[in-house]
Amino acid sequence: MRAAVYSTYGPPEVMGIKDVEQPSIKDQDRVLISVHSASINALDYLYRKGYFPTRLDNGLTKPKNSILGIDVAGTIEAVGKNVCKFKVGDHVFGSCFGSHSEYVSPRENFLCHMPKNITFEEAAAIPCAAQTALQALRDVAQVKQGQKVLIYGASGGVGHFALQLANYFGAEVTAVCSTSNLDWVKELGAHYVLDYTKEDFTDNRNKYDVILDAVGKRTFFSCLPSLTEKGVYITEHLFSPKYHPFQLMIGSFIGRKKAKIHLTKPNDRDLGFLSGLVEEEKLRPVIEKCFPLEHIVEAHRHIESGRTKGKIVLRVK
Repeated sequence: MRAAVYSTYGPPEVMGIKDVEQPSIKDQDRVLISVHSASINALDYLYRKGYFPTRLDNGLTKPKNSILGIDVAGTIEAVGKNVCKFKVGDHVFGSCFGSHSEYVSPRENFLCHMPKNITFEEAAAIPCAAQTALQALRDVAQVKQGQKVLIYGASGGVGHFALQLANYFGAEVTAVCSTSNLDWVKELGAHYVLDYTKEDFTDNRNKYDVILDAVGKRTFFSCLPSLTEKGVYITEHLFSPKYHPFQLMIGSFIGRKKAKIHLTKPNDRDLGFLSGLVEEEKLRPVIEKCFPLEHIVEAHRHIESGRTKGKIVLRVK
C-alpha cells in the first residue's frame, strides 16, 4: 500500500510516498479500514520535525513510527472476530495512528459510524480537533450556560470546534482570530470577535470564566488578569514553546483561578456525541484545503505556516 513516510526528523521535504506493508487485524477487536481521507494536525508536524518532547515517544535519533496521521475516515474492509459494532462496507471515522496511508487497522472503540450528512473529507476533520475541544470545555472547564468563554485561535482546527461547542453549551463566546477570519468565525456563532492583530484582549478589562488557548500562543500569567475569581485557563499545546510547566503548577495555587493542560483522550462515546451534533447541524467542520496524498510535502508546509483556517485534509482515495 502507499503511505506518506519519513525516516528522519526534519523539514517537510523529509516526507515521501512509499510502498509499505499493509496492516493486518491480528488483534480480534480491530478492523481494517480503506482510508479515504485523513486530516493533518499540529502534532503531525511536531513529530516530523522531531520537537524534543515527541522524541521521547517516537525515538531520540530517528522515528520509530514512520507514518504520521491520527484522524481517519474510510470504509471497513474487514473486521476482527470480536468486533460487534461494525461490518464490512460501513463508513466510519475516528482516531488511528498512521492514517496517512491507504489502510489502517484501529481498534473498534476509537471509531464511530460517519454522520450521513457529511463527506469523508469533513468526517476526517473531526476526531482529534473536535474531541479536544469537547473534552476541554465539558470535562476540564465544565462550561455552564451563561458563562463567558474566550477562545484564542478561534479560526484554527481546535478553535473553530471549541467556538461552536461553547455556543452549544450556552456560553457567551468571544472569538479571537486574525482580520481575514473575523466574518466566518462570527457566522459559526461567536457573540463577539476580536482581531488579535489590532488589539489584545487583556487590555479590554473584560473577565472570562474560561480562556481556552487553542493555539499555544498565550501564557497563563498573561491571561490571569482577564479571568474571573474562579476562572479557568486551558492550553491545548503541551509541545508549544509557549508551554511552561511551572506556570501551570504555580497557576493552581493563585487564588481560586486555575491553569490546566489538556490532552485528548479519543473514545467512541465522544465521537458518537459529536456525530449527533453534526447530523443535527449544530456542529460543522470547516476545511480550508484538501491535498492529495502525493502532495504531502506541500500539505506539511502549509500547516506548519500557522496560517490555516479550520482544518487541512489529505485525500488518500
